[in-house]
This record gives sequence, structure tokens and C-alpha cells, in this order.
Amino acid sequence: MANLSPQQRQLVEQWAAEGANLNQIQDRLRAECAMTLTYMETRLLILELGVKIQDKPREVPPVEKTAPPPEPAAENETALPGDAAADVPAGGVDLKITVDEVPPAGAIISGKATFSDGNTVMWFMDQMGRFGMRGPTADYKPPAADIPVFQRELDTILQLRGF
Repeated sequence: MANLSPQQRQLVEQWAAEGANLNQIQDRLRAECAMTLTYMETRLLILELGVKIQDKPREVPPVEKTAPPPEPAAENETALPGDAAADVPAGGVDLKITVDEVPPAGAIISGKATFSDGNTVMWFMDQMGRFGMRGPTADYKPPAADIPVFQRELDTILQLRGF
């Protein structure tokens, strides 16, 4: 293993405390101490010294906020295209979509959707970008009126989360 002087050990500890990752420590050892180590040697050195590399905080995706239901239009008002009331299909589809904090194995994103008939399905997208749903029964089909709303809402969620 690499023989570091007490001053070099202190430098490595300082770099780690400042938030340097393993690659940066490896590069600084080469540049400032004229010590060339492989990535694995640098990793073993960090373990040997008992230095803790600081994890960078994970970026938390924004939480989906549902819009409040539109207020009923007065009798003399008409809904214009693009108004929230005009975008809701006849019958007022009641659909709720959630996103799981931790997707199951094999999925990169997943969640649940409750359709207007009260049934809840689990939806997911795998690493290949394939979409799937598991309903309460093998032959379950969501109401036809809910499908366009579900697709639109899911598309918005996926875009917001970078998919």
C-alpha cells in the first residue's frame, strides 16, 4: 500500500472533509504529492485511513401537486378551450395517480393509479422504457373514458421527473 507521511494523511483527510470524491482525491494525490495510485488503491487507502467520503445529497424530484377542482361555471358562463373545465371529459373522470418513493426491482419508476370505477392498479416503467400495469385481477380493464386522462397525467409526471 502507499506510504503516506503524516502531512499527506492530513491532506487526504482535509480533502475528504471538504467534499472531494475518490476521483478528486486520486487526482490531487498525483498533482500535489507526486503519488500515482489506481482508483482501487485510492479506495483502499481511504478505507485504511478511516476517512469518510461525504455523500452528495440526492436530488429529490418535485412532489406532484394536484390542482384544486375547477369551480362550477355560472349558468351564463361558457367554458373556453383550454379551460380546466373544458379539458375534463364528460362525466368528470375521477383519477388519482401516485409515484412510489422506491420502485420495485426491475422498474425505474412506478406508482399507483385509482380509476373512476374505484379500482387501483400498479403501473411501472422498466429499464428498457416499457410500460406495464398490474390490475386487481388479471382481466381488469380501466374505464375507456379514464385512459386518455391517465395517459396525459402520466406523461406529465414522467416529463417532470426527467423520463
